[in-house]
Amino acid sequence: KGDKILLESKIIGVADVVEAMSSHRPYRPALGTDKALGEISKNKGILYDPEVVNACLKLFKEKDFKFK
Repeated sequence: KGDKILLESKIIGVADVVEAMSSHRPYRPALGTDKALGEISKNKGILYDPEVVNACLKLFKEKDFKFK
């Protein structure tokens, strides 16, 4: 259940999705940050913790976070 999952685990889950979708993989090209952020937004409150998703979106949209 969601209340039994550690906040740290929820953060890593969202970060992993965004990084995996944004990065090139040997079996597929990068899908891009916009697509990754769309995925977590679409599934906010369903698959991903809403507070964690909001924090992630804020980092990318308001704080201009970029992967190196």
